Amino acid sequence: MKEGRLFAITLTFFTMALFWILLSGIFDAFHLISGLICCLIVTFLSHDLLVKGKSEKRLLKTLRLIRYIPWELWQIVLANIDVAYRVLHPKMPIDPRVIEFETPLRGEFSQVTLANSITLTPGTITIRVEPEQGKFLVHAISKEPADALLIDQGMQKRVAHVFMEE
Repeated sequence: MKEGRLFAITLTFFTMALFWILLSGIFDAFHLISGLICCLIVTFLSHDLLVKGKSEKRLLKTLRLIRYIPWELWQIVLANIDVAYRVLHPKMPIDPRVIEFETPLRGEFSQVTLANSITLTPGTITIRVEPEQGKFLVHAISKEPADALLIDQGMQKRVAHVFMEE
């Protein structure tokens, strides 16, 4: 077995097992063993989806992605509060808009990560991605979330940092 394939299988298994254990919340022997067996089966079927081909600095990118996840979760919390405020406010300050922007991201996984991060954040949804040009078409609930993508570009910069596309 090639060293790259072994790394991909190992990384996929441990990532899936960690998420399964964290999300299941059940820690008895039967559920842990069953869950790990399922993770192993899915790992062999899909290891090339998470870690694809040869990539330099794969471990560093993985660590950066793990550090990105809590930041994204915090953005989701903040966006939930913002959307709740807009919905519950008597004047409902909702000003929907569709924006288009280009990003320097060219990697398939980096573009998918950005698109999913936008969609997971309440108040925004990715409508279309044109991978060759790095164009994103996004619906935003109001000006502020749109400006965060157009002007601030914090999410784009963080994803670029994770995948070393700065």
